Amino acid sequence: MSRHAVIASLRLVFMGSAGFSVPTLRALMEAGHQVVSVYTQPPRPAGRGHRQRLSPVHAFAAERGLEVRTPASLKGAEEQRAFAALSADAAVVAAYGLILPAPVLAAPRLGCLNVHASLLPRWRGAAPIQRAILAGDDETGVTIMQVNEGLDTGAILSVGRVPVAADATAESLHDALAEIGARLMVEALDGVAAGTLTATPQPEAGAIYARKLDREEGRLDWTRPAADLERAVRALNPWPGVWLEYRGERIRVLAAEVAAEVAGAAAAPGTVIDDRLTIACAVGALRPLRVQRAGKAAVDTDAFLRGFALPEGTRLELG
Repeated sequence: MSRHAVIASLRLVFMGSAGFSVPTLRALMEAGHQVVSVYTQPPRPAGRGHRQRLSPVHAFAAERGLEVRTPASLKGAEEQRAFAALSADAAVVAAYGLILPAPVLAAPRLGCLNVHASLLPRWRGAAPIQRAILAGDDETGVTIMQVNEGLDTGAILSVGRVPVAADATAESLHDALAEIGARLMVEALDGVAAGTLTATPQPEAGAIYARKLDREEGRLDWTRPAADLERAVRALNPWPGVWLEYRGERIRVLAAEVAAEVAGAAAAPGTVIDDRLTIACAVGALRPLRVQRAGKAAVDTDAFLRGFALPEGTRLELG
């Protein structure tokens, strides 16, 4: 017996690429829906050998014998006809990565439903989980919406809310929201198919864009408050990663805390103020707890300092 009770089995097209999408695809299958095709991003070269790597959704779907399609675009008439020929009741979209043109949106009988990892209209766009942590949001969640031609502007079908814990990381929040989104999508499909769930237009008030992450955002800028940098460590690992720089070497910071005792925090930003690698910031001080040099294993800071001297008074690059 599936852990999800489904009202009616639907013909579905699933459109997703990232690991965030996989729990939703799994839940749809467990609920008894017929996934007639999976659309995902084309394989991309990765690693030192530049071997073609399947998206997480592609790998999951292939293991389960589902048909997988990997068009580079859906703008062409031929791709749109192929999509319409699937005669889907609905398309479920979760972190897919391609824009859906109007003919694709119009093809499924019940439309296209999207799982988005924020409380829309806050954090529309590419990096809602990381932006919520970086902003210090107390709460985030998942929105199930109808897809339209705008960027995450479709009408809202359902919402699931979760608090953002003080120690939440992008990884932990990602995993929690992915599971919530999977459950909500199965429930929303039931409601849409039965005609009992009504979509509510999104308000424009409170709309914020979660812009795509940039690699340089991972550079620790000591002229910012320590609390901002601690959130960056939690939000930007594993990608793009967070680092401090000393004499041209980047040292990744994998975990950190705002120092409770900051007697030396009157020092210039970027100054090491004790023997525990506590670093003065514009406001307060940041203490890295786990770090990693290039080509080395990650270690706790005390072990790192035994082999890499950064004594009190050391000045780090500001970023």
